[in-house]
Amino acid sequence: MNNCRIVERPEELPACGERAACAALGFFDGVHLGHQQVIRQMLAEARSHDALAVVVTFDRHPATVVAPQRVPPLIQTQAQRLRTLAELGPDAIWVLRFDTALSRMRPEEFVGLLLSGLGRLRSICVGASFRFGHRRAGDVRFLEESGRRHGFAVHAFSVVALDGNVISSTRIRQAIATGHLEVAAQMLGRPWALAGRVVEGDGLGRRLGIPTANLDVQGLVLPPRGVYAGRCTLEGRLYRAALNIGTRPTVAAGTPALRVEVHLLDFKGNLYGRELEVVVLEKIRDEQRFASLEALRRQIHADLERIRRD
Repeated sequence: MNNCRIVERPEELPACGERAACAALGFFDGVHLGHQQVIRQMLAEARSHDALAVVVTFDRHPATVVAPQRVPPLIQTQAQRLRTLAELGPDAIWVLRFDTALSRMRPEEFVGLLLSGLGRLRSICVGASFRFGHRRAGDVRFLEESGRRHGFAVHAFSVVALDGNVISSTRIRQAIATGHLEVAAQMLGRPWALAGRVVEGDGLGRRLGIPTANLDVQGLVLPPRGVYAGRCTLEGRLYRAALNIGTRPTVAAGTPALRVEVHLLDFKGNLYGRELEVVVLEKIRDEQRFASLEALRRQIHADLERIRRD
């Protein structure tokens, strides 16, 4: 993580109070190419002024508090998002708890929070459409006016486009949900990865001789049902992976629940309670119902052989 410190309180920031700070502000779901532009400009500013480079973000999507009925399915878990942000090289990530109190802050109060937390604030980098404060009353113009009063610069970046289309978290979610994983990868600047904590399943995979890890992916965007090839790095070793997303129609009874299961080729060990991150590369086949468990087992072995060869 490039020695990046992740903090919840500003007094935990490295060299707190000793150096000026440059900040990049946003939720940054997916940390796509547009987000990366904002953060890289902040890093350049910090380096040129020997300032602390700080990403300021939130512990949950703001809609979770202000519009829970409209919370979008997220591209990344919080742990994924913080890892991806840290890999860009900031000195620190300040994770603000987005609660009712924060949602009701007036824009000037939020700017005051940043000033009190970061001390000598030299600059703020945001996307051009960034809004903040109670009822989203604050915008780039408000930040610029605040900057003139308090002595910090504001850099607002227009949207980044790919093939004439705007890159946004919303478009990436749509690309993933419709199975256009290559399009999502282009906008992210890397292959899309699905992560989740491994939870107890019913042991069917083990009974078939193909143990799987069941991932808790609640709140995350998912591609269409089917079997996907992927890869997973675990304790420094890279494994090929088979990812199944579906309701297991061959064995499901009643109202089947959607499951996300991962099999790591050539892995032996216990994964319960760990978070797995699987880079999803391509779809192998659609979900289908088989006449028997033996037919299902044969198909899974065929899927694994294809993944191993590719």
